[in-house]
Amino acid sequence: MTETSPKLDFDGQRPGEKLLFVFRRHMIAMRKGFYMLLIPLVVTSIPPLIASNNLELFLLPIGGLLLGLILFAYQFIMWYFTIYIVTDQRIRQVTQRGFFGKDVIELRLSKVQNISYNIPGFSGEIFKFGTIVIQTFVGDLVINKVDHPEEIYNKLQDAVNNAVDKQGKNEEDNL
Repeated sequence: MTETSPKLDFDGQRPGEKLLFVFRRHMIAMRKGFYMLLIPLVVTSIPPLIASNNLELFLLPIGGLLLGLILFAYQFIMWYFTIYIVTDQRIRQVTQRGFFGKDVIELRLSKVQNISYNIPGFSGEIFKFGTIVIQTFVGDLVINKVDHPEEIYNKLQDAVNNAVDKQGKNEEDNL
C-alpha cells in the first residue's frame, strides 16, 4: 500500500502549513489594461467617421478592437496571476512577469514588526482600495491598490499575532 501525500492548496506549500486566505490587487490596478483596450478602438474609429463614403474603412475599428483585446488580455493575465497567499507561517507574494515569468517573495509572519494601511482619498473610499505596508527588520513590503484594505489589514494582524503566539509557545516548550 502506498502512502499518499496530503493535497496541497498551492505550489510551494510546506507540510503542516495551513492556508489562511488569498488576496489580489483591486480591479482598479487594471486601468492601464482598460486604456489599452479603448485607445486602439477610438483611434481606429476616427477614419471611418471622417471618410464615411469609403466602406472598407469601417473594418478598421474591428482591427482596433482586436488589438485592444490582445493588449487587455496581457494586462489581465498580469493582474490575475499576481496573488498574495497568507498561511499560518508566512506571506507569499507571487508576481506574474510576462507570460511565462514570475517572481516569488516570502515573508515569515514571525518577522513582521508592523502592518499599516492607507486609503488614498476620495477614489480609494469610493472604490474600496488602498495600500498595505508590512514592515520587517530587513525592509518594507508595500502592496498597492489592495481590494478592501481594512479587511486584509485585520486578517493580516490576526495571522501575525497567532504566528507570534505560536512561536512564543514553541520557545517555552524548548526551554
